[in-house]
Amino acid sequence: MHIATHRTLSRRTVLKQAGVALCLPLLDAMIPAFAATPSRPNPRRFVGVSLALGLHNPLLVPKDKGANYTPSPYLKDIQDLRDDFTVISGTSHPGVKGGHAAEASIFSACPMERNSARTNTISIDQLMAKHLGHHTRFPSLVLNTSHSRSPSYTENGAMIPAINDARDLFARLFMEDTPSAKQRQAEINRRGQSILDIVRDETKSLGRELGDADREKMDEWLHSVRELETRLEANEQWISKPKPKVGGAPAAADNNNAPDQMRAMLDVVALALRTDSSRFVTLHCTGNNVRALDGVEEGYHSLSHHGKNPKKLEQLAIVEKTTVDNWGNFLRELKRQGILDDTMILLTSNLGNASSHDNRNMPVLFAGGGFRHGQHLAFSETDNYPLPNLYLSMLQNIGLETERFATSSGTMRGLNTA
Repeated sequence: MHIATHRTLSRRTVLKQAGVALCLPLLDAMIPAFAATPSRPNPRRFVGVSLALGLHNPLLVPKDKGANYTPSPYLKDIQDLRDDFTVISGTSHPGVKGGHAAEASIFSACPMERNSARTNTISIDQLMAKHLGHHTRFPSLVLNTSHSRSPSYTENGAMIPAINDARDLFARLFMEDTPSAKQRQAEINRRGQSILDIVRDETKSLGRELGDADREKMDEWLHSVRELETRLEANEQWISKPKPKVGGAPAAADNNNAPDQMRAMLDVVALALRTDSSRFVTLHCTGNNVRALDGVEEGYHSLSHHGKNPKKLEQLAIVEKTTVDNWGNFLRELKRQGILDDTMILLTSNLGNASSHDNRNMPVLFAGGGFRHGQHLAFSETDNYPLPNLYLSMLQNIGLETERFATSSGTMRGLNTA
């Protein structure tokens, strides 16, 4: 936004303060709290699990397509869930390149290249949370198994830092805050609302000095201010409400076992969904330590860059099959709770071939959500089908009336509701 240079420094400072205020919902104390009851009998949910190091497609993707596909080595032990998930191959995000760097676009599908300065766009989980997250105490949960980075981005292109410890996540979800912590949350709310009052007054006079283009940008920015104001008011209602009681925490993760770090996070996510604490979740799996797995001697990152070395591939298969099995266990738990048909669960990665840093042919397993599953949707491996089409299908499935997401060309072909 271009602001007239003769305006005072104090006004620019106020606007800068407001810019900080717009990020307040990302602070721990500002994340809206749990809903005591669902807003409707069967709320829709989304859980996106992304893998920083991909999955080896020859061991994941069935050789045949359709409903009668033969299970691949990675899928053989989750066949009791066959009718609950779809294998999707031959897809990628159009215009997304850059190897590891493209992980920023996993859930946004924003076109990018290595070292590109292009600003990211909103990720699908945050778009869902923006419109429907107000029903729960946490509009969304953004998680990582070992780092604070995430593929979850706001509509302004800001990355949302991730919670990276399952014990910390459990505490935030289910352990009561101290009186001093609640007081601090209330104070942050009041401070945010005070800044918004200042912004509203200041921008009235500032708007008269802007050109049409800048005034349009200002209107968009003020719309974000109004949205934050609504969220601040929602936060205020939850500070004094008790958190759900779920008993003891799930088993702690073995930090020498990257798939087990994923398992620990998903155990807590299952509790969050069961208690309707949040409905939109992303989990980015970045752990590298796998020495606790029998038969594995090298680090995960080294194994993913296997160069077709048979010994590396053998060890990589142990790591990745354990990862897929953990994903299957998560589906079983949601099915046991009776919420799988109302929850869309995606397992994917920005890397279709981690060894060559190729972002095409992304690995995709998609489950739940009331779709008709039990099939292998096989698109062209040389002329990939747009994966954003799946994202558009998901958005429409939760009730958002939109005809486009990122570079989508329509809803996903061959994926229908049951």
